[in-house]
Amino acid sequence: MKSAAKAYGAVANKTSHPRELEASLLLDAASRLQAAKGLKGEPLYDALTHNRKLWVLLLGTVTKNENPLDLPIRQNIANLGLFVCKQTINALIDPKPDNLVSLININRELAAGLLGRAA
Repeated sequence: MKSAAKAYGAVANKTSHPRELEASLLLDAASRLQAAKGLKGEPLYDALTHNRKLWVLLLGTVTKNENPLDLPIRQNIANLGLFVCKQTINALIDPKPDNLVSLININRELAAGLLGRAA
């Protein structure tokens, strides 16, 4: 969890808006997953672990009562987070490239939404 939190803090210093920060982190995680497609062992594990830790942080933020997002949006993001966790386990068990596609796409689509543009 420390590396994802450290990355979050490092990017926070470079961006001015929380949405930009979250989008940047999601795009970085998607890039790591893309680079790990077709790999096995530690490189794949590291990319999946980084992405999972990022989503755990996002889930922690979105499930707080003081989160300003509307409840339906928060619930949708929480559901996505649960799906990401399930897909991560699937990718660790069966590390074929196709098992990373949905994780990469979710990160890219959510980042595009945070930045206010279509993916």
